Amino acid sequence: MKYPKEYLDEIKNRLKVSTVVSKSVSLKKRGKEYVGLSPFKNEKTPSFTVNDEKEFYHCFATSEHGNIFDFVMKTQNLKFGEAVKYLAQLAGMQPYMFSQQDEEREKKWNEYKSIFSNYVEFYHNELLKNENYSIARDYLKNRSLGKDEVKKFKIGYIEKNSNFFEKIKQDYSEQTLVETGLFYLDEKKKIYIERFRGRLIFPIKNISGQPIALGGRIIENLDYLAKYINSPETNFFKKGSNLYNLDLARKLSNKIDHIYLVEGYMDVVGLSKNGIDNVVANLGTSLTDKQILILNQFFDDIVICFDGDESGYKAAVRAAENSIKELKPEKQISFLFLPDKEDPDSYVNKNGKANFVDFTKQNKLSIHQFIFSHYKKQTKNNPSSMAIFEKKLRGISDTIKDDFIKKYVLEYFLEKIAELTPHTNQNNKRFYTKRTKSLESTKKYFQESQSLTGVELKEFSLLYLVINKLDLLQANIHLIENIKLFTEFNKKIFEMIIKKLKSGSQITTQDLDLDVQLIEKINKFAPIKHILKKQSDDDQKIIELLEDISRDLMNYDLEFRIQELESKFSVDMSESTFNELKELKKKQNLN
Repeated sequence: MKYPKEYLDEIKNRLKVSTVVSKSVSLKKRGKEYVGLSPFKNEKTPSFTVNDEKEFYHCFATSEHGNIFDFVMKTQNLKFGEAVKYLAQLAGMQPYMFSQQDEEREKKWNEYKSIFSNYVEFYHNELLKNENYSIARDYLKNRSLGKDEVKKFKIGYIEKNSNFFEKIKQDYSEQTLVETGLFYLDEKKKIYIERFRGRLIFPIKNISGQPIALGGRIIENLDYLAKYINSPETNFFKKGSNLYNLDLARKLSNKIDHIYLVEGYMDVVGLSKNGIDNVVANLGTSLTDKQILILNQFFDDIVICFDGDESGYKAAVRAAENSIKELKPEKQISFLFLPDKEDPDSYVNKNGKANFVDFTKQNKLSIHQFIFSHYKKQTKNNPSSMAIFEKKLRGISDTIKDDFIKKYVLEYFLEKIAELTPHTNQNNKRFYTKRTKSLESTKKYFQESQSLTGVELKEFSLLYLVINKLDLLQANIHLIENIKLFTEFNKKIFEMIIKKLKSGSQITTQDLDLDVQLIEKINKFAPIKHILKKQSDDDQKIIELLEDISRDLMNYDLEFRIQELESKFSVDMSESTFNELKELKKKQNLN
């Protein structure tokens, strides 16, 4: 039995060819393509290319050519059905189960597609050509939208008294037409009504570009009607699994690494009109895990930009809590808040693309910064409130699926809380309350911390550990003497400390003769300080922390060396460089 075309298309649309091929072939980006050594022949000079835009691979040495299914079948010696199962799993999809019900579902899907295609095409053409639709065209003109945008997004308009049902009921059963969600029965008049009458319609397409639902907007100021409505969920349309404009935006992922996620259809259209096409919109519901996972398939950085009003802010909070759980080391989720009473459409029309892009760079907040800031505003300066605050942030951290991200987000939260809370002065055994920083000093701290790289922060943790545990590490000097640092200043300090520890004389922090400002900086920014406070008397735990830091720094070293070799390989394409690169990547995986 054949797999349905839309199931196979869904797999192809979710997976780049380079993603699949790179599981077994080391690829290097060159222009719009990737190159590597052929998996079909032993060779020293790369003759194998991958083109994500055209969705194929080609081997010049053997003339092998095909798509992701062909590649998996040929390199893993699988049958087509086995290749489909493997790729579906890689794409995060459920395996396809064949049955008589599937055949019936396939038939219904084809009818569903046909109805939506006819419906969208008819009302799109009416908007473009029907003289009676001038009210809709005037509305679009007032919103600075012309024929190009209407055509690009297949926007249509449905008159209040229009009845497409009568035109199409001869070709499909009443039940099938009602199941699309385009029509509903008026029980009193016993006639079928068009759900989107009196509205502009925005076709919502699946990832393959087929219309599967509609969004509708009224063009008159009628308080008794919702400004926007969406298609109800059907067997073929789930709001939480789709995004408006994903079919077009995903094609940019070979050139652009970030995507804007906005609230409304007009925001997408307005940004696109101003040259920002890497944008999608959710569909009137809270942002879902599935939507984040879909975007992560194509983009490394999701910038969530909701309206600059109270409802937009509340939606952003929900989105942050829902999406942080899917955060991964190689992915970013940020939030961008526009000035009050502005939405992406109005802002970009007033200020232009360059200003919008610059505003993004200057004002976007990473997801963990936004979450901390939001709950901090709700916290009062008393023990009970601070306890609730910390408990809430710990709970949010616990939802994160990736263990590494979970660890560092929690460290960030605890470090920021520590700046706000009273703590014990170990020297004189009395408590003091740390003064709340002024706006300027808070801003300065934020700017300073933003300027520090991940390597520097890891080095600060190492230096903090060594300085505070001199006796332990002097007795275990072998654990730290071969650790490599990367920042020149930190490197010199570390070498000096190692030299003094190796002298054999018992030393104190004062003997190190370190610059006071350096000590302050290390104490201020070392992420490990909060963990060490809780485990300061457990030597075994401290050594485990040291091993973690050492492993992380070793991985940084491997990353730098891999980057250098990749640059070298792109120039010389030599077998020795490639083999050296392969060995380093093996070490990286072992760590």
